[in-house]
Amino acid sequence: MTGFRRDACVLALVAVTWIVLGAGQAFSQDRTATLRGADIATEPAAPSMPRVENKDLKRARNYPEQPPTIPHKIRGYQVDLNTNRCLTCHSRRAVEQSQAPMVSVTHFMDRDGQVRGAVSPRRYFCLQCHVPQTDAQPLVGNTFKDVDAVITGRKGG
Repeated sequence: MTGFRRDACVLALVAVTWIVLGAGQAFSQDRTATLRGADIATEPAAPSMPRVENKDLKRARNYPEQPPTIPHKIRGYQVDLNTNRCLTCHSRRAVEQSQAPMVSVTHFMDRDGQVRGAVSPRRYFCLQCHVPQTDAQPLVGNTFKDVDAVITGRKGG
């Protein structure tokens, strides 16, 4: 390494160190509120885990084609390459006995739009789109309006 190059590297390192230390001081003096609710140097107690709702009631959807949420607990459900616990109740064959809604016909279509006799592999892993709900309160405000509120001009969602 030439002397000039080494000196340039040292100078760059000094500049970066000076900037980082200066920024650190600026951040430590900043009293901006955060979602953390505590100073960065403290370790607050972890909030309790929200409870998963287990009401087995369908929720309204906010927009067309929104995947429905899961209205029951799924802890311990196995969904992997060999087993899909969801299909125990929601498959075409099981719905008569389980009284659960059958998976949508779209789940039987392959990428070319052909309807298959079984759930398509690309729609097999349910938790890619469907999620259970908890009783957690929102961390930040939300001004989302569902499609009906937008159409009718209502304020809420």
